[in-house]
Amino acid sequence: MNEYRGLGRRKNAVARVRILSPGSGKITVNSKTLEEFFPVEILQKAVRKPLKIVDQEGAVDLHIRCHGGGITGQAGAAQLGVARALVRMDEALKESLRPAGVMTRDPRMVERKKYGRKKARKRFQFSKR
Repeated sequence: MNEYRGLGRRKNAVARVRILSPGSGKITVNSKTLEEFFPVEILQKAVRKPLKIVDQEGAVDLHIRCHGGGITGQAGAAQLGVARALVRMDEALKESLRPAGVMTRDPRMVERKKYGRKKARKRFQFSKR
């Protein structure tokens, strides 16, 4: 049984992914099933997306450890981690994963609050008179 690792980040979330090959298709996130950890179906699909692209669903087991951020950030981080681990498993899979957009780290981060403003961009109420 071979083990391949991948690290994914999104916003403030970090996901460490271990792929065990061959496997039965079992996905565990922080010692829970995928459905328990990510109750929203869209997030479950996001984590499975790299496996679906390379047709490895049911062929490998995934063990994911997530921390930081919220559930959307953690799902995005897990997606990138799974894609990177698959590339470690087989370098040829990169050709099909890159056009699907799962190999790219999402650079969007929360913008910092600026002084003299209520939030990052929102200003205090202006009164002409």
